Amino acid sequence: MGHCQQSGRDILDPHLGRYAARTAGMTASEIRALFAVASRPEVVSLAGGMPHLAALPLEALAAQAAQLIAEDGLTALQYASAHGLPQLREQICEVMALEGVTGHPDEVVVTVGSQMGLDLVARLFCDPGDVVLAEGPSYVGALGSFAAYQAEVVHVPVDDRGLVPEGLRAALRQARNAGRRVKLLYTIPNFHNPSGVTLAVERRAEVLEICRAYGVLVLEDNPYGLLGFDGRTYPALHSLDPENVVYLGSFSKTFAAGLRVGWVLAPHAVREKLVLAAESATLCPPTLNQMIVSRYLATQDWRGQITTLREVYRERRDAMLDALEEYLPGCGWTEPAGGFYVWVKVPEGVDTRAMLPRAVAARVAYASGTGFYTNGLGSRRMRLSYCYPTPERIREGVRRLASVLDSEPALAHASAGAGPQRAALRTLAPEAV
Repeated sequence: MGHCQQSGRDILDPHLGRYAARTAGMTASEIRALFAVASRPEVVSLAGGMPHLAALPLEALAAQAAQLIAEDGLTALQYASAHGLPQLREQICEVMALEGVTGHPDEVVVTVGSQMGLDLVARLFCDPGDVVLAEGPSYVGALGSFAAYQAEVVHVPVDDRGLVPEGLRAALRQARNAGRRVKLLYTIPNFHNPSGVTLAVERRAEVLEICRAYGVLVLEDNPYGLLGFDGRTYPALHSLDPENVVYLGSFSKTFAAGLRVGWVLAPHAVREKLVLAAESATLCPPTLNQMIVSRYLATQDWRGQITTLREVYRERRDAMLDALEEYLPGCGWTEPAGGFYVWVKVPEGVDTRAMLPRAVAARVAYASGTGFYTNGLGSRRMRLSYCYPTPERIREGVRRLASVLDSEPALAHASAGAGPQRAALRTLAPEAV
């Protein structure tokens, strides 16, 4: 008596009326939902971007970790500065120098993976209703962070040479004319996730100039920059405009993802606020993990290890492209020059999100393109990851995927004799990538 009848939704979550308004934008990503299924041994997972850890010197790392705790355990297991260990910050500057970045250790803030750095930057700059520009498609983790701070992501078109400068200008003009405030351009310039494309060197200065003219800060996310298959590195955006670019880096793709060590390189004023935000989020990044990474950089041939990873991923990229040519001639795809991903376009009428349960039933998993957009696009796209499976498993996974696609009604109209489409995406309009 006297109690209001509860709805079914309230019974499921009795705290529903207590959440902050910003939680309305928090939704589970399609990629995360795949992990439980994709981790089953009978499923060939072309979905997740897990690095190839078997190439690491595991025995040497195990011995070093044991020695570290035995000799420096009182430091390694203790609290430390939110800024990050000084020696590691110096080493991070050496790593970034390979891409032309001349940062100072004092400008580096160590984070729990670059995802934490991304979230801290969003927290510092994004008010509810602000606009963040990002490539279309874009990294799901970034989309989630921006949504959590109630910013609206507006996608900028991409072609086979990366973000399209004129598309960036158009998005900025449209936002200004609508009275909207654009805070950030979020970009992955090298071996983009999910599209695999790289921002052309001749476009980089133009993109930075446009952002300067409109007063927009650039957030450069660069986890794959050292993983170019020909050994080439590209000038970081930060190296071209250090005062208007915040740089995110990570050891997750070039060393060990499970240690969760990343960093932010930012102008002085931004760095100070980042340290304060990091203190409130984690107090300090894990000291032991930082010391393991630092000792690895000091004692192991980490440059040679990156060369080994490049060769491993190049072999797997080639296996992916060869399998696509053989089994999916009616599709189009990008040709990544580095990184982890191929971005595939399926024939008209096929919805990759709707097709995914059928693919899993056929024991193959991929990431549907819709998860990489905030505006409902991507239903004819899927991201295939080649970093984790062996070349043989990649080939088998694409073969299984082809059998699923062959059962889609839309393919009944595809030409059985269509030739390979490796260059198909190059000739499409930018927004079609």
